[in-house]
Amino acid sequence: MGSLYYGNSQTPIGIEDRALAHLKVAIMTKLRRGESFTLGWTHAKDQPRGRSTIWLHPTIPLRFVFDEPETPELSRQWIEDLMRSANSTGGIQLVPEHLDTDPIAIGEQQPVQVGADVQRVETDG
Repeated sequence: MGSLYYGNSQTPIGIEDRALAHLKVAIMTKLRRGESFTLGWTHAKDQPRGRSTIWLHPTIPLRFVFDEPETPELSRQWIEDLMRSANSTGGIQLVPEHLDTDPIAIGEQQPVQVGADVQRVETDG
């Protein structure tokens, strides 16, 4: 289980490593563009019932911590789905992974089609 640290909070947001790796690519792509957006999730079963949303802005510190030392193969489709949700009024919602046969190799830069925009995605984990 990976962790996302938001702002100066010492309380981590627990997110499975593979999902966090995909989320990192989507978040960093948006923040590099200077775009702000929300990230929402439903609380895990071991937490109080409910859901949370945070506002992501380029000036708010973020730290991604992964339990696994190796970066997983990234799914182009899953990243595209996360980017689409980031561009919606509801912000990024962690969506389930869709299996595809076109993974992105680690360290490789690939164009990712998001609507009419094409951006470079760095996949260094």
